[in-house]
Formats: sequence, C-alpha cells, structure tokens
Amino acid sequence: MDNKELVIRAVEEKQDLIVDVSDKTFDFAETGFHEFKTAKLYEEVLKEEGFQVEMGLAGMPTAFKAVYGEGKPVIGYLAEYDALPELSQKGGLTKRVPTDDENPDGHGCGHNLLGAGTFAAALAMKAYLEKNPGKGTVVLFGCPSEEKGNGKTLMARDGIFDGVDVAFTWHPSDTNRVVTTSTLANVSVFFRFKGITSHAAAAPEMGRSALDAAELMSVGVNYLREHIISDARIHYAYRDVGGIAPNVVQGHSCVHYFIRAPKSWQVQEIYKRVIDVAEGAAKMTGTEMTYELYAGLSDFMPNHVVSGVLQEALEEIGAPAYGEEDFKLAHEFFYDTSTPEEIESKKAAIRRMFGAEIAEEYFEKPLDTRIAPLAFNGGIQAGSSDVGDASYVMPTAWLSTATATLGTPGHSWQMTSHGNTEIAHKAMLTAGKALALAGIKILENPELAEAAKKELHDETNGVYECPIPKEIGPRLNE
Repeated sequence: MDNKELVIRAVEEKQDLIVDVSDKTFDFAETGFHEFKTAKLYEEVLKEEGFQVEMGLAGMPTAFKAVYGEGKPVIGYLAEYDALPELSQKGGLTKRVPTDDENPDGHGCGHNLLGAGTFAAALAMKAYLEKNPGKGTVVLFGCPSEEKGNGKTLMARDGIFDGVDVAFTWHPSDTNRVVTTSTLANVSVFFRFKGITSHAAAAPEMGRSALDAAELMSVGVNYLREHIISDARIHYAYRDVGGIAPNVVQGHSCVHYFIRAPKSWQVQEIYKRVIDVAEGAAKMTGTEMTYELYAGLSDFMPNHVVSGVLQEALEEIGAPAYGEEDFKLAHEFFYDTSTPEEIESKKAAIRRMFGAEIAEEYFEKPLDTRIAPLAFNGGIQAGSSDVGDASYVMPTAWLSTATATLGTPGHSWQMTSHGNTEIAHKAMLTAGKALALAGIKILENPELAEAAKKELHDETNGVYECPIPKEIGPRLNE
C-alpha cells in the first residue's frame, strides 16, 4: 500500500469521527477565546486517539497542542475553531433561518471544518507513523480566536511553535488551490480622548470636546492616506461619541483603527504617523489622548518549497468528488440566495477566474471540481490572518478546498449554511487527505524541510518581531 492509499484509508476509516467533530463544533458556535466546549471536545477525542495533549497554551485556556511520534522532522498542523458573532444559521438551507437555540453566533468562516480537516490530517499522519516508527513527529496545534486576530500571534510570540520544521493549514473556500498570495499585516488600535464637559450654549469656552478631537484625528488620517504606500489601508469606526445630547460638550470619545500594509514594518511606520495625528488632534482641542494596541498580525509568507509539496499532494488526492445532490444544492445556493445583479456579478467573476468555456459549465454546476495550478505571482490578499505570524517562525503552506458554492461570500449566513452539508464534508476530508500526504512527503524527504527552513531564513534573516508586546496578553473576557 502506497502513501496515498494509506492516507485515504486512514481518513475514511475515521470519517464518521471527523465529521462528528466538525458538526459538533458547528453546533457549539463559540466565538474567539470562548471555544470551551470545542476545545474540550478536541482534548477528549485526541487523547482517545493516542495523542499527548497539552491544554492552556500562551495564556489561552482554549489553545492546545496534541503530539504523536518522536524525532525529526516535526510536522505541525494549525487548527482553528472559532465562530463569528451574529451569524447563527441552520445548515443546508438556502434562506436565512437562525438556529432555534439562543446562541446568535455561527461559523460564517467555516472554522468548524478547518479544525476538523487538520484533525483528519493528524489522524492520517499518526496512521503512517504507526507503520513507520521513528520517522518523525506530528503536532496538531489548536489555535483560538483567529477572527479576533490574536491566537497564533500570541503562540508564535511565546514560543509555542518552537521546534516545528514545517507547518500546514487550510481554509474553507469556494475553490481548490494552494494559497500563494500573501496577506496584509495589521494592527488594531483604540484611540481615546478625554475632554471637559460643559453647556454647549451657555459656557462653550469652558468645554474641551473629545468628539472634536476624534473627528479632527479622522480628518488628519484621511489627509495622511495620500502619503502612505498604495497597498496600505486605514479603516476606522467610532466606538464612543461622548453621549447623545447636542447641548453638552462631549467629555469622552473613542475611535477604533485598523492599519494594514503588505509588511509588518510598513504597518509600524504608518502606525507611528497615525499616533502623531492623534496627538495633534488632542493639542488642537485641549484634550488628553491615550491609545491602546488591541491586536496585531504579521503578513503571511507562503513558503515556496512547502507550497510545492502541498500542491503535489493536492493533485494526487484530487478535487472533492461531489454527487448530483451536491450540485443540485449548490445550484440553489447560487441562484436562490442572490439578487439578479448579484448573480451577474458572480458570473462575471467566474468568467474571469476560469475562462468563458469552463464558466458555462460552472453556471449549471457551481462547485469547483478543478485544482488551480501553482502560481507565485506576488499577489496580496486584501485581508489579514494570524497564520502570518506562524509563517514567520516556521515554513508554512496553506490550501483551500471548495466547501461552498462558487461565489459564496465569506462571513455570511450563506457560508454558515454550507458548514454541515455533504458539500462541506467532502471538501473538508479532501483537505485533510492532502495535508496528511504533504506531511508524509516531508517525513520521507527531510531535506525538503531543511530547504524550506533555509528559504524562510533567507526571507527573514531569522528575525521575527511580534506585533504584540510581551506585556499584552489574550483578551479572554471580550
């Protein structure tokens, strides 16, 4: 039996368990740092499967690592399992129907599948190591709170990933591919202004408006946009406007900023300039300004060596094998959950991605049944992920499989609704098989791990500067 057959058999033998873990996580729908039922579930099933499990890593009760095997290479898999607020949805329905329980949250990013898919990979790796003792070690890392943006960042900062030679992860999507684009580094910061209240008509000269300060800061930052790199992004939202009475000079305000750029050092440079703007706004208004770093993420650096191994494994495993019922449900999702304008927009995007001829096939059966070729083109995803911090401390590769209908938006009730369907289960199991086969390829060719580590060192010079200072821990109560 070759390694591909071993992996397929190992995953299929444990298929019911893997799907059960995914579906229970779907039902728990716990948001970041509150994934207590989910983490307990993983602890129990991993111990039952013979892994050594350590809970409560990097100050996070719902973070864990599960280890099997011994020696080098050490292959890590990154699991996520946090849900999103306000995305409760019954699975498999093409209309908006929240669940019957009181939990308003749901898996609108498919992390129930993500965690279970990496669990599948770890189980298949264990099956290989049982037949090949001493060939290496597999570690499944339970990484909380990706959506809030801190889990892996804190784990990387605190050395939880030390000793891992190569890491793999994946993400639910609407296409099958190895991800070769980087992500944007990011910091999340609260700026607070303290002023002096007074009667806005009778004694305006006595007041110092914290709301004026926040507004002047936003004006200043909007002018700053012209003088930062074009790939950078600055977003903000008012969290506190100082009250609702127009005749009171506002004594307090708070504005929440995201600052993104292709590289962490670029974010830090822009961050300093935003602080300068905030200080200027405080001086102009006679208010006091404080700021609080809430979260930070590094950019994702796809490792070429490891990505090549993962591409080879994904092509050997093949795209998910959907059935006619899956295509029927996908057709309903594609056409019944969108306006005519949205449908045309999705069709245009599919034509651009696949070409006109293939697109016509997908309009009838809108599930991706192909695997995209590996292509490093220097692209940058518009979003951010704490996988970036993992990629700075260990060579990391990332794939996606089509757990959802083409054109399904992330962080939507439609994505949640896919989360416990056969479409999602099949794609999740495909991801687990590909991740495991890639890990085995590294175990049998340890020189690949060394080449991947050299590539990482050449890229970073061995330097990782965590965007979150040591004194800031996980925000467990938010």
